[in-house]
Amino acid sequence: MTTVLDTLALPTFTAECVTGEDHNCGATSDPQHTPDELTRWIAGHCAATGHELYEQTTRTLVRAEPGAWQ
Repeated sequence: MTTVLDTLALPTFTAECVTGEDHNCGATSDPQHTPDELTRWIAGHCAATGHELYEQTTRTLVRAEPGAWQ
């Protein structure tokens, strides 16, 4: 079996602010469809708060393609 990227589905990118010593800030972006859109959200949050550390998540859809395992 293999998996292939579903070219009809757009990937989504999100970021969570993990800046903080005792606990993370926790601010989370809405899903964005390009890395540039996500960078703009991070830049805005950073400008407003001075926070510099973020966890980025990228989500894509993949399709399973049956192979020799059947």
